Amino acid sequence: MTEIRDRAVRSGEGPIENIPNGPGAAAILAAGIGSAAIGVFALGAEVSTTLKGALNFYNPAGPLSGKSTVAIIVWLVAWYGLSRLWGRETVNMGAVNLAAFVLLAIGFLLTFPPFWGLFL
Repeated sequence: MTEIRDRAVRSGEGPIENIPNGPGAAAILAAGIGSAAIGVFALGAEVSTTLKGALNFYNPAGPLSGKSTVAIIVWLVAWYGLSRLWGRETVNMGAVNLAAFVLLAIGFLLTFPPFWGLFL
């Protein structure tokens, strides 16, 4: 990066502006958080009849209506909070991508019924 910056300064283009990647990182990590949330709610509804009833927002869809609605709310709140926190920051995208991938994998596993059998 410094080589590119030095070349730009020598060519008369001026210094390269560093653009913060925080808003993009917030969107990526929030997607992972939302994915994990829907997995947690799916497993929780299978384990707890109370939670299953509480997540039944619309009878024809059953508890899926609540699982998806609450997970979307978690995703939006996470996205808003992280974007406010990282709005003008440059964050380590490698760590953010790894965390988002791990959260996505957790969400996938927790929505996969054969995986529940290991815990139920």
